[in-house]
Amino acid sequence: MRKAEHLRYAILAAQREGNRLLIQALKPHGITPSQAEVLRLLQQHGTLSLNGLGQLLVCESGTNPSRLVERAVAAGLVERRTDAEDRRYLQLSLTPEGERLATTVAGIEEAVYTSIDTASDGLETDALLDFLHRLIDTLPAGEALNKRLSLDQEQLEQLEP
Repeated sequence: MRKAEHLRYAILAAQREGNRLLIQALKPHGITPSQAEVLRLLQQHGTLSLNGLGQLLVCESGTNPSRLVERAVAAGLVERRTDAEDRRYLQLSLTPEGERLATTVAGIEEAVYTSIDTASDGLETDALLDFLHRLIDTLPAGEALNKRLSLDQEQLEQLEP
């Protein structure tokens, strides 16, 4: 097997197994990994427009996650309001139940990150991240991830004196 094929399948296997574990952890809470991502984004960034949320989602391509948001609204996790300045835009925020569940999801994510930290202990992960970004940066999911990374960096800089 050539190295590129091996890398492709190793990345796919890691993604599938990670997603399987995440699905199992979220199942008792009645949400999917995509819904969990919506909750965490709203928890981290407060109110977002539908388009703004779409630009930050890695789980979905495109900038209009209407069906995903509809399910979260129907479940009572997300509140949708018309923008006061422009009625064409929707503003999304967490309901109290959505905030509670987002906090639970944060704990589940922390367990996943601890597992990844353990598996990568002693390894050079910056080189792996550089490689992965070369593959994804020009693609929709890579663009969404880079927007999130950029926002996170800006927010960190605002907190620093």
